[in-house]
Amino acid sequence: MSGLNITKLDASSAGFDQQLKALLAWNETDDLEIHQQVLDIIANVRKNGDKAVIGYTNRFDRRDISGAGELELSREMLKSAWEKLPVDQAHALQTAADRIRAYAEHQKMQSWQYTEADGTLLGQRITPLDRVGLYVPGGKAAYPSSVLMNAIPAKVAGVGELIVVVPAPQGETNELVLAAAFLAGVDRVFAIGGAQAIAALAYGTETIPAVAKIVGPGNIYVATAKKLVFGQVGIDMIAGPSEILIIGDGKTNPDWIAMDLFSQAEHDENAQSILISHDGAYLDAVEQSLNKLLPEMERAEIIKASLSTRGALIKVSNLDEAVEIANRIAPEHLELSVEDPDALSKNIRHAGAIFMGRYTAEALGDYCAGPNHVLPTSSTARFSSPLGVYDFQKRSSLIYCSQTGADALGKTASLLARGESLTAHARSAEYRIKSE
Repeated sequence: MSGLNITKLDASSAGFDQQLKALLAWNETDDLEIHQQVLDIIANVRKNGDKAVIGYTNRFDRRDISGAGELELSREMLKSAWEKLPVDQAHALQTAADRIRAYAEHQKMQSWQYTEADGTLLGQRITPLDRVGLYVPGGKAAYPSSVLMNAIPAKVAGVGELIVVVPAPQGETNELVLAAAFLAGVDRVFAIGGAQAIAALAYGTETIPAVAKIVGPGNIYVATAKKLVFGQVGIDMIAGPSEILIIGDGKTNPDWIAMDLFSQAEHDENAQSILISHDGAYLDAVEQSLNKLLPEMERAEIIKASLSTRGALIKVSNLDEAVEIANRIAPEHLELSVEDPDALSKNIRHAGAIFMGRYTAEALGDYCAGPNHVLPTSSTARFSSPLGVYDFQKRSSLIYCSQTGADALGKTASLLARGESLTAHARSAEYRIKSE
């Protein structure tokens, strides 16, 4: 295998800003043909329910289903998958689940209220969503870790019913995924996928119940369907390719850093792996490690394509400049592989997850550290956050007015309403004002 051709940038060069912008550009324009196909699928599922879902499932997943009863996987099947796992896999899955649950417990929002001097009560009530749908990729892209990361926070939030949809190409299911669903306390599992699964969750069919929110990763058809049903239901996010940004001070083993860059590059050719350092010799050393270790990797061709098209080694003048660039990039995963990561992290404003110190590999966060691995990509960490318990809870405002409070607030509301020429609003408030 020939050597890597990874982009090298210098922050002190005149054209750096444009070069960085070009590097980060992710041209995920809407494919109008896919858009129309997904619209047609959604319309068909809304109109024909189970019949449409069965038709698409037989066509796209090469199945031979005749009735809707064949779509659902039994609770016994999930339990059997869990019980048949090798001991070491079961222990690893249980350890990850326990850590994810412990972290999620800290995220629960609590209801609160306070009472003003005149007896008026104001507050906020927290309630869980009634029913949530979780999309899980099937076939080769089977990620039991994603089941745990999506399902456990929903359960900690108190979601009443959690529905999983997972395609089963040619009838094949992934035992680890089913075991994870059992372990996470998933309520029902349907062996369907694609845009038809998203449509079924959004609008409901005779067999598949409609949900309030859909979470979980999927291909371009799934992502497009999630966009198009948003508003009918809530969604978590539209995820782009995986990303890792590493800030290095030149003192971490270059092989470690090379493998950390590989860990995201191996996802797919569009993943992005970037290293920033003020030590030019260290950047060269990491590049040598990349070339040395690449032939050992099972997914070497994917890694090579990812690093060659979207990867980069960026030279900066100091760590402060590295932080400034990191905030511009707003990465999904940020490793601070430096002597004092705590000090550096205080200046990080935009990142999905921050991995602090030389021993904290991003891969730990993907599986078992505890915080969620569903993270904002494509610079959306500027305004959004990791998936968490709060994504499965709603807030309702509480307002109770005493007679005295209604009198005082009524006068204020009346003046503001009449200023907006909304007379009924004003009179509604005025009815509660005490007569002088």
